Amino acid sequence: MLAIFLQTLPFFALIGLGYWAGRSGFFSAEATAYLTKFVFYFALSAMLFRFSANLSLAEVLDWSFVAAYLWGTATIYLVATGVALLRRLSVEEAAVEAQCAVIGNVGFLGVPMLAMLLGEAAVGPVMIVLAVDLIVFGSLIVILITGARDGRMSLAILRTVGLGLLKNPMIVSIVLGLGWSALRLPIPTPMNDFLSILGAAATPGALFAIGASLATKSAERMQVAGWLSFSKLVLHPAAVTFSALVLFHVEPYAASVMIAAASLPVAGNVYMLAQHYGVAPHRVSAAILISTAASIVTVSAVIAWVSQS
Repeated sequence: MLAIFLQTLPFFALIGLGYWAGRSGFFSAEATAYLTKFVFYFALSAMLFRFSANLSLAEVLDWSFVAAYLWGTATIYLVATGVALLRRLSVEEAAVEAQCAVIGNVGFLGVPMLAMLLGEAAVGPVMIVLAVDLIVFGSLIVILITGARDGRMSLAILRTVGLGLLKNPMIVSIVLGLGWSALRLPIPTPMNDFLSILGAAATPGALFAIGASLATKSAERMQVAGWLSFSKLVLHPAAVTFSALVLFHVEPYAASVMIAAASLPVAGNVYMLAQHYGVAPHRVSAAILISTAASIVTVSAVIAWVSQS
C-alpha cells in the first residue's frame, strides 16, 4: 500500500496546494470559479474527447459492467435515502444526501488519476462510470427535488433534465469522441497536438481547483457529514465490489477500475446542485471536505487492493 500511497500523494499534494492558495487568499473565490470553468469546459473536455475518439463504443460499452455499477450505486443510494427519511428529512434533503453518498469526483480526480495509476485502458470504464453518474443519478436528483416542490411530475422536469445533459461538456465531449471513433476518422496531427496540449492542463488544473474550492467549504454538522463520507468512501465501493465480483461477474480489470472509481470522495458538483436548489449546501460542503481529506488514505488502500487482485 505504501507504494500506491506514494503514487497518489502527488495528486493530493496538488489538491493541498490549491487549498493553501484558497485559504491564504492568494487565489480568490472568483479566480477559483474561473479556473474551474476553464478545466470543466476546455481542458477536461479536450482530454475526454481525445480519449473517447480513440475508443470504440463496442469495446467500451459492457452492459454487465453498467448493470453492476448501477446495482451497487442504487443500493447505497436507497440506504442513504432511507436513513435521511428516518431522520424525518424532506424528500429534497434526502435526495441531496443520497447524492453525496454515491457521486464521486470521477471527472476532475478519477479520470486523470486512474488513467495514470491503472493505465490508459482504465479510461473506458471510468467514462462509463462518469456517464452513469451524470445521466442516471444527475437526472434523478433534479427529478426528485423539482417533483417534490411541484407536487407532481411534468414534461417541464424532463425538459430541464434533457437540457442539463445537453449542456454538460463532459457528456458532450464523450459522445462526440465516440462518434468520431465510430466514423473511423483519423485525428489530424495538428488537432491531436492541440487536444494533447489542452488536455494536459486538465490534471493539474482540476486538482488545484478542487483544493481551492475546498478552502471555502465549512465543516459544520460533522456527525451527518461523517456518515455521508463513510457512505461514499466505504459503503459505496463495498456495494460495487459485491455487485461487480459476485452478482454480475464483471471482467477483473474493468471491475477493479469500477471499484476504484466508486471509492473517490464526494464530487464538487453535488455542492453546486445543493447551492442551486438551496438544499443543505453546508451539509454537502462538510461532506466534500471530510471525504476528500479521508480519501488520501482510503483511496490509496482501495487502489492498492484492486491492483493486487
